[in-house]
Parts: sequence; C-alpha cells; structure tokens
Amino acid sequence: MTTGTAPVRPDLDPLNPDSAPPGRRPRMRLRQGAGRQHHAGPVAYALLIVVALVSLFPLYWTMVAASTDNTRVTQSPPPFLPGPNLFKNLAAAWQDAALGQAMANSLIVAGTIALSTVLFATLAGFAFAKLRFRGRNLLLMLVIGTMMIPPQLGVVPLFMMMSEIGWGQRLPAVIFPTLVSAVGVFFMRQYLAEALPDELVEAARVDGAHSLRIFWSVVLPIARPAMAVLFMITFVHAWNDFFWPFIALDMSNPTVPVALTQLSAGYIRDQSLIMAGALLGTLPLLVMFVVFGRQIVGGIMQGAVKG
Repeated sequence: MTTGTAPVRPDLDPLNPDSAPPGRRPRMRLRQGAGRQHHAGPVAYALLIVVALVSLFPLYWTMVAASTDNTRVTQSPPPFLPGPNLFKNLAAAWQDAALGQAMANSLIVAGTIALSTVLFATLAGFAFAKLRFRGRNLLLMLVIGTMMIPPQLGVVPLFMMMSEIGWGQRLPAVIFPTLVSAVGVFFMRQYLAEALPDELVEAARVDGAHSLRIFWSVVLPIARPAMAVLFMITFVHAWNDFFWPFIALDMSNPTVPVALTQLSAGYIRDQSLIMAGALLGTLPLLVMFVVFGRQIVGGIMQGAVKG
C-alpha cells in the first residue's frame, strides 16, 4: 500500500495547452475560443445601413416638406431637398396651433401616465410573478383578458363618468383612465418571472424584510432595465394618443395631436404648415431618445447578461 501525492508528469505544462494528451486538446482549444468576440461582416453592415435609411426617410421627408411652400409640396415629382422656408413655417405652425400650451399639456399627460404605469405595473408584475396568494392565476387571466376589449367600447360611459365627476375638458380626464395598462402589467410580470430569482426573495424574507421592502431593495434594482423600456414605450404612446384626448379635451386646452388638427381646419390645407407642426410635435420624442437612448439600451444589455 502506497501513500503520498500523485506523481507529476513532466510532459504536462499548465501554461502550454499543446503539451496535454491528445484526448484533452480539443476541449482546451474550445475553452480558448469561448471568449472570442464575433464581428459583423460587410453584408450585415450594408443591411443595417439600408434599414437605417428607410427608417429615417419619413423624418427627412417631413423636414423637406416643412421647409417648402404648399405649391412646391404638391408638385410632381415632389422635392427631395430642403427649401428655405423651414423656420418660417415652424414659427407659423407654432403660433397657429398654440403648440406652446399643447406641448406643456402633453408633457404633463405623457409624463404622469408613464410614471404611474411603470410604478403600478412593476408592483403588479412582482405580485403576479413572485407572491403566492389565492386567485392569482384568475386575476392574471382577467388582466390579460382586458387587452382583448376594444377601447372604443368604453368611450361613451367613460365620457359620462368624467362629466359627472367634473373633469370634462380637463387634463385629469385624459390622465386617470390610463394610469396603468394591462400590457405593462403583463410585460413586467414576464420580465420579473425570469430575471428575479426566487432564492433572492426568500433570502430577503429570512432577513425579516416585508413585501414593500423587498420591492424597494430587491425588485427595483433588477427591474430597472424593463422599467426604462416600459417608460419610453408608454411615454411615446401617451404623447401620440389622439382618439381619447380629442373627445375629452377641447381646443382651449389641447394636447399636441389635438392641437395639430387646427392646421388642417381650413378649406385649403397647407401641407407644408401641417408638416411643420408634425415636425415640432416629434422633436421632444427625438430629444428624449437621444438623451436617454444610450442608458435604455445599456440597461437592456445589462439585464440580458445577468443570471
């Protein structure tokens, strides 16, 4: 019977993978290639450039149409280069549609709706994903079922309700019916079900944390990427919403989409003026994406590599 350590083979060098036996060389070579970065080829870059140009063309055409006059826009073929009347048309659209007050109203409406949707959807998503209570699946099915109901069916009773409360032609009539959405709840539920480990929630409960403390200290840091995406999607949707604000508000207190209808109210529509107003209404969304786009994309990538 022999004891002691195993003999060291002189032909094995830990710093040289080629010195390993033939049966182990392929595994070690695969490990070396696991950390390599893959670069896109010229075909991928060409496709990305084509997609980017196609996506930016409507914005470019809006700027071109807003910088010319109505006669030049309606000609055939239409112009493809910017004209000299951009700032003149922008100033006229700003004044004729009263876009200053409309942008302030849209900022209040879209910001409030986006913040409330992110908060309530994250709370409900955490409850449906990680909390155990009676009727959870039934309530989740009811929430998802509301997505199948056309919003046009609730316009008349909702308008009557807002009028009885005294919110007719006021911003709360647009804000409160959309403080939370079923799409946001389902989105956050699906994200937290995958990104939030059950062991992390149980460890927090063992430490004595209650549900609200777990939500604040554990759920919010993990859900930050999804919250950023949901905020941006909800903000854009609320900013561009036209149907319900057009019914609930009047021209004395409009949002941007409602105010832009004043530019096409005449007998002869000035297409260049309409495009100038549309360009002004789009600029806040572009600024928000330029300022926060990197943080949102970075948060998505950070959340994708966790766990």
